[in-house]
Formats: sequence, structure tokens, C-alpha cells
Amino acid sequence: MESCYYVPIDRPSSEAADAGYEYFQPTEATQSVWAATMQHGGPPSGLMMRALLHCDPEPAQRFTRVTTEILGPIGLGVNRIRAEVVRPGRQISLVSAELEVQQTDGSFRPVARTHGWRLRTADTTTIVEEPERLSPTHAELSPVRGVTGDESLGVDWGTVGFIGSIECASVAGRVGDTPAVWVRPAIALVGDEPIADLESIFSVIDIANGLGTRLRTDEWTWMNTDTTVHLTRIPTGPWVGIDADMVQGPDGFGATFGELFDSSGFIGRSAQTVLLVAR
Repeated sequence: MESCYYVPIDRPSSEAADAGYEYFQPTEATQSVWAATMQHGGPPSGLMMRALLHCDPEPAQRFTRVTTEILGPIGLGVNRIRAEVVRPGRQISLVSAELEVQQTDGSFRPVARTHGWRLRTADTTTIVEEPERLSPTHAELSPVRGVTGDESLGVDWGTVGFIGSIECASVAGRVGDTPAVWVRPAIALVGDEPIADLESIFSVIDIANGLGTRLRTDEWTWMNTDTTVHLTRIPTGPWVGIDADMVQGPDGFGATFGELFDSSGFIGRSAQTVLLVAR
């Protein structure tokens, strides 16, 4: 069993020393359930959140909205990533990260981008309004490794790649008629680094698209092209509660919407655009 999603590696000798990239080798724990040749969307989202957090951090600001765009299949070759502050400011700033994967000819191709807005923090406890917390919490349940699924449908949800690397526990959902789930990565994100709360949370939020569906995997695939998260307070991890529902439209696409929680209560909402494909 892998101990992390990404192993830090040295910069290839052919790459410029001042380009500002970090280089990583993805492990098998990043593998998607849909294809053995690409990564699940979760670990790359966590890796890009790590890049955002490390980019010119401003202690007085926190991330409040993060959008990840998946530009194409995220391969298992050497990954490189760099981040920059696109819009600096004392109260509001925008940070962007781009993930690239090395191709067979040695070149790198962009496969995903993340943009995160940071806002300055202030005391607004006297006007707090938020939905009811998700209960019971993970601490009151018995989490298991992987996600339980029907293997007769052609997808091994419990042990393959990324899905086999997480811990989860189900509770009654409120958004749709599917269960809500408490979930966290069971392994490190990068090497033996301690995983930050936001890194942990963003490494697993992508699974909302699989949790909120009622479609059969032997009849349909539903791959998301993006994930946008709006946070309403500073979350604490590593666990995140996801109460998701996928809505299928009549024109070949839909969307998954999720309410997000930590052990103290509501932290925000996620949204994902979904391409619907009949098998």
C-alpha cells in the first residue's frame, strides 16, 4: 500500500533552474477508477491547494473560493506545478496554480489549473448564520477504508487507486436521497510531509461527483470538468463531511452540488459540471 500520493523528485536536467516549478512522481494511490492511465481528480486538487498555500502566504488572509479546472486526463508521468499571485492586495488577493504532466517526448502539457481567492479575516461571530451541522460526526462513527460499491457494475470502488486510499463513514444525507459521507485521505499528500487541513479537504472533495449520483456505473459514466468550492469559514480537517446530489439534465450534461462540513459544522458548498456519457 502506498504511503503518499506524490513523491518529490529532482528537477530534470533538461528543465530551466529558475522556472519556479516543483516536480513530483505520482504513485498508484492517485489512480482513477475510470482508467488505470490517469489520476483521480482528488490528489491533483490537493497538490494544487498545497501550491496555493505555499505561494507568498498572507497570514491575514484565508482562501474563500477555489476553482479547479481539469483541462484533460491527468496522466501518471512526472508532474510539475507552480503558483503565482495573480492579483495582490491587502484585503483581497487571487492566487493561481497550474499542473503539468510530462509527455512521452519529454515535453510538459498543462492538465489542470486552480484559482483561489483570499480574503482578509475579521470577527463576524455576532452575525453568523449557517445550516445545521452534519450529525453524527466521524468521531461518533466507525470509518472504513475505501468506498463501498456494487462490484457487479464494473467499477471497483473499494480498493483501486485513490478510492482505496481514503477512509470514510456514511450518515443520512439531507441534500438528495443519497447518503452523506465523512471522508479523509488515509495517506500523506506529498512524501512524509504532514498534510495541512485544506490540503486534506481538497484532496477528497472531488468525490462528491460519485457520492451524489443514482446512476449505474455499467450504464453511464459521469466525469466532472471542474470543482468550485465556496467556503464560509476557516475549516479544520483532516475530515470533511460531504452531502452531495447530482442533477442530470436532458442534454448530455448535469451538475453535482454538495454541502460541506467539518466536525464543528457547515463550512461551505461545492459545485461540479458533469459530462454524461452512455456506455
